[in-house]
Amino acid sequence: MRRPGFLRSQGPRIGGMTADEGSVRVDSWIWSVRLAKTRSQAATAARGGHVKVNGERAKAAHALRVGDEVRVRQAGRERIVIVERLLKKRVGASVAVECYQDNSPPPPSPVEVPLVPRRERGAGRPTKRDRRELDRLREVRRPVPGAE
Repeated sequence: MRRPGFLRSQGPRIGGMTADEGSVRVDSWIWSVRLAKTRSQAATAARGGHVKVNGERAKAAHALRVGDEVRVRQAGRERIVIVERLLKKRVGASVAVECYQDNSPPPPSPVEVPLVPRRERGAGRPTKRDRRELDRLREVRRPVPGAE
């Protein structure tokens, strides 16, 4: 009797593929390892140029192999991961973490992220005085050329 989830000679299958099987679509893999919430979000990110494989822009159907470096830009932050295992289907978070090596820089602390001045919705067009205050705020954050 054959145990479910096992191939006869290749050992356990996780997410529908073993490491020996060729390649998988980059949008499917990004979704499988939970770097994107939905597959359509992963495909849209690839279509928009936010996904790079080995330093080059990748379309959604780009074939991904073990050892490839994948860079995904999301929410103003870049995730850099190296593929260690290929997946066809979405798996649990604990299994997904084992399928890639995360080389991403740590997210910036809230202190490092500059506050963006925002106007309340429906407040209308800023007055000249409001614009001057916004310009003063922007100058404080902008580095002066030549000064270190």
